Amino acid sequence: MTALTHTPSGWTIGGNGPLAVMAGLNVLEDEGLALEVGTELKRICGGLGLPYVFKASFDKANRSSIKSYRGPGLEAGLRILASVKAKLGVPVVTDLHEPFQAEPVAEVADIIQLPAFLVRQTDLVIAVAKAAAKEKALIQAKKAQFMAPWDAKNILTKIAEVAPETGVILCERGVSFGYNNLVVDMLSIPEMKKLGCPVTIDATHAVQLPGADPRTAGASTGGRRDGVSIIAKSAVAAGADGVFLEFHTDPDKALCDGPSCLPLSAASELLTTLKRIHQAING
Repeated sequence: MTALTHTPSGWTIGGNGPLAVMAGLNVLEDEGLALEVGTELKRICGGLGLPYVFKASFDKANRSSIKSYRGPGLEAGLRILASVKAKLGVPVVTDLHEPFQAEPVAEVADIIQLPAFLVRQTDLVIAVAKAAAKEKALIQAKKAQFMAPWDAKNILTKIAEVAPETGVILCERGVSFGYNNLVVDMLSIPEMKKLGCPVTIDATHAVQLPGADPRTAGASTGGRRDGVSIIAKSAVAAGADGVFLEFHTDPDKALCDGPSCLPLSAASELLTTLKRIHQAING
């Protein structure tokens, strides 16, 4: 598998290149926090020689409760992402939920993410593929929690039929395992790499406990924060080309999915370890 490059920014993933990093916030809270987190992660990745993309969502549409914090929304969120991109000089990745969002998102995002729950929605996939091709963006498609890794080929086929020149990254984020739980099969990493595209691990969402946050009596998603580094290290050892991680300056006060994200202070040690594992595996 050759490396996949986002031509405008020069960000690369796969091949014999270094471990790629997509990291930031779960959801945008305000521009100041986004810049604080992005600045620190850029500094760490720069020192380690790891290609870095800032990650944050402008809207979390799939929530357990209608009262859950969702984010600033499309217009305000894209303004913040554009500001982070310009001020930090880094590419950005964000997800979307509806076909009409594809074009405005592609005008800002260097990587457009198809959420796991929506990755089989043909109209959304087509809209994202067309928008990505127009703006020369990459696509990251999260394998759904109910899909086998080899069935991800159907996602790639749909995109290729609309935008054959657009680069696609597949992302592992766990599989539904009974009630309120997820499990990650590390064999899915090499299985998806057989499909000919780079593979990342979303170690943050892989430790979620859907609808199982005791603080809200099941009205929000719980998580096992201590498992993030275990999942990330295991996936890189299994051959993942990149990692997808979420941080916060104070995870217990994060407005969304706090139980699953890591403190920003943990980023340097974890990314240093992941780089060493990747180098050991890839020679």
